[in-house]
Amino acid sequence: MSTLALSLSVARSTTFRLELELEVEEGVTVLFGPSGSGKSTVLSCVAGLLRPERGRVSLSGRKLFDDSEEISVPPHLRGIALVSQEGLLFPHLSVLSNLRYGASRALAKAGKLGEDEVVSALELEPFLERRPRELSGGERQRVALGRALLSGPDALLLDEPLAALDRERRARIVPYLERVRARAKVPILYVTHALDEALALGERACVLCEGKKVAEGSPIEVFGAPRSELLARLS
Repeated sequence: MSTLALSLSVARSTTFRLELELEVEEGVTVLFGPSGSGKSTVLSCVAGLLRPERGRVSLSGRKLFDDSEEISVPPHLRGIALVSQEGLLFPHLSVLSNLRYGASRALAKAGKLGEDEVVSALELEPFLERRPRELSGGERQRVALGRALLSGPDALLLDEPLAALDRERRARIVPYLERVRARAKVPILYVTHALDEALALGERACVLCEGKKVAEGSPIEVFGAPRSELLARLS
């Protein structure tokens, strides 16, 4: 079973420091917390976009970052896909070409999801020839997810992928994310501050506040019976 293991220490300002120890197994681990708690900083460190001052990041035993050994694997060699809330796509390419760009970056390996499977799971057939400007926000997010999956990642990072959508559109796209969870047998770290998303998608949850982990466990354990006044306010 694939596991993403993190031990991070990074200062973002003179008053804020992120300190986190976390293991992300196959399936969805929700990273939950208010804005400014350090959630996106975690993803940036894992993806290799931000270098921690101290710590380690490993994926299935492969060291991606280790300050003690001066290891820092470049982002494009980590085998990790990051999907942001903007669902960024190449505007000059069709949906199909955007998807195939992801596939062109995939490493050859057994079990990689194929184009037909991803297109079917995310119901992308009706707009394969469209350009991103012709899509709704939810459709762009589905295409961004599809491109990420076709890149054959060993881990998937989702940075508030539904934050730019209204409640109705968020509700429509959650089933597609559930299909991604079922089909992508990799660790998925899902950042959100929306409790409904955390409960619908998460198999495990980690709650951050001011750069520190304040709770960890199953979503029911974490959000069903808050163990502190702080967590009660957050949920």
